[in-house]
Amino acid sequence: MSLVKWQIKRFNELSLLELYSLLQLRSEVFVVEQNCVYQDIDGKDEKAIHLLGEMDGELVAYARLFKPNDYFEQASIGRVIVKPTRRELKIGHELMYQAVNAVKTHFHETKITISAQLYLKKFYQTHGFVQTSEMYLEDDIPHIEMKKD
Repeated sequence: MSLVKWQIKRFNELSLLELYSLLQLRSEVFVVEQNCVYQDIDGKDEKAIHLLGEMDGELVAYARLFKPNDYFEQASIGRVIVKPTRRELKIGHELMYQAVNAVKTHFHETKITISAQLYLKKFYQTHGFVQTSEMYLEDDIPHIEMKKD
């Protein structure tokens, strides 16, 4: 049984504290840890549904999910993140399982496209994603497009 409590919320359902926590976590990893200056607040959060994973009142895992044509032609999952201090718990796999199921439940879609950091290719392959592009740089970080049918 998971110790993580999972919630799905639309942007307007997020509390101020939840919004602050998810933006803080995204900044901690995608800006500070990865030493990447980029515009995380990209105007797309309002269209997404947000998958929040909490333990002991702390946000430890997060992803945002889009219906088809809101980000890619297919439904998509992005900003997949586990808090650095909780990575030893290996909840990234549970996060992806929850995200894929949420896409099925909320959007009635099984085809999903992601823009994956190249070093996570094998991780995403374990969840049924297949590389569908050559490597490209996104914010100076190697990425690949991956799809799941």
